[in-house]
Amino acid sequence: MSVYLDYNATAPLRAEARAAMLAVFDAPGNPSSVHEAGRRARAAIDDARRTLASALGAADGDVVFTAGGTEANNLGLLGLAKANDCTHFIVSAVEHSCIRVAAGTAGLPVETIAVTSDGMIDLEELQARLDTLPGDARPLLALMTANNETGVIQPVQQAANMVHEAGGFIHVDAVQAFGKMPVRLADMGADTLAVSAHKIGGPMGMGALALACGTKLAPTAFGGGQESGRRGGTENVPGIAGFAAATNTAMKDLDECERIAALRDHLQSRLLAVAPGAVVVGGNAPRLCNTLCLATPGFAADTQLMSMDLAGFAISSGSACSSGKVKASVVMLAMNLPGDLAANAVRISLGKNTRQDELDAFVAAWGEAYGRVCLKGSG
Repeated sequence: MSVYLDYNATAPLRAEARAAMLAVFDAPGNPSSVHEAGRRARAAIDDARRTLASALGAADGDVVFTAGGTEANNLGLLGLAKANDCTHFIVSAVEHSCIRVAAGTAGLPVETIAVTSDGMIDLEELQARLDTLPGDARPLLALMTANNETGVIQPVQQAANMVHEAGGFIHVDAVQAFGKMPVRLADMGADTLAVSAHKIGGPMGMGALALACGTKLAPTAFGGGQESGRRGGTENVPGIAGFAAATNTAMKDLDECERIAALRDHLQSRLLAVAPGAVVVGGNAPRLCNTLCLATPGFAADTQLMSMDLAGFAISSGSACSSGKVKASVVMLAMNLPGDLAANAVRISLGKNTRQDELDAFVAAWGEAYGRVCLKGSG
C-alpha cells in the first residue's frame, strides 16, 4: 500500500495544472517579446494574474509572480519594509524560517512575540510591545495565516488592526492556508500576502505576492523591469499557467473542507483511542481542516516516520535533523511542549483524494508500531 498523507509538504500536481503547463510548453514565447509568440505568452500571464487576483481579492496589477512561497515571503517582508521605511520587525514565535531568517538580514531590530500553549499569537503581548515603541516607529508585523506544522489558524485580522493602529504594516504568510480556507487581503487586513502553487496542486517553484491597493513595495530581485518593476527576471510562463489552473480548481474544492475535517477528526479520535496519552498539538485552537499534529509520549518522531514509511504511508514531522540527531522544531518549543513530546510530534495532512479506508489502514499500521515501541513488556 502507498498512501500519501503529507499534503502540507506538497500536494500532488493537479491534472488541470499539468495540462495548462503542457499547453504553454508546446507554444513557447518570451512574454517581453513583441511578436505573436511573445504576445501569446504575455496573454497567458495576464489571464493567470486575473485568476490569482480574483482568488485573493486583489487588483490585477497588485499580484506579483515569484519563484515560490519563500521568495514571495522574502519580497513581501523586505520589500514592504524598505519601501515604507519600517523601523522594527515583529514576528510571531512560530513563523516559517523564511520569515525569521529574512527578518534577521535587514539590519533592523527584530522582536519575537510568544504564542499561547495552543500556538496562537499572544495578542496582549503584541499590544504591549507596540505600546513601548517610540512615537515615530513604523513596525512591520509578520504573521502566518495558518501554521504549517500544527494547522493552527492565527487571529490575523485582529493583529492587523493593532499594528495598523500603531502606524505599522503587516505581511501575511498564507502559503499553507491558501486552498484550504478562504484567503483574501481585505478580510485579513494584510498589506502584503504570500501564496505558493505547489501547496494547492500547482507546480513547485512558483509563488505569488498580493498587495493591498496602494501598497508600496521595493524589489529584492533586479532585472529587466518585469512584474511592473517589482520582481526582475523572465517570468516562468508554464509555472504561472499551472498556478492559475490549480487555483481555479482549488477555489472550487473549498467546498470539500467540511468533509476533509470530518475525516481528520475521525483519524484523530481513532489514534487517541490507540494511544490515550497522545497530545493533539493545537487541538484547542481553530485549525486547518486537513491537519493533525500528534505528539505521543515515548514514540519518537523519527521512529514513527520510518515505521510508517516502511508500511507505505507518507507523513512528516516538525523535527529538524542535524548531525544524525533529531531536534524538536521551533514551533513545538514555542508552544512549550515538554522536551519528550516536542521531539515526538508528527504531522498527518490530508487532501481531497484521501479516503477513510486509507486512514483506517494508517491507524492499524501506526497502532502496531506504537505497540512494539511503547507497549512491549507493559503487560
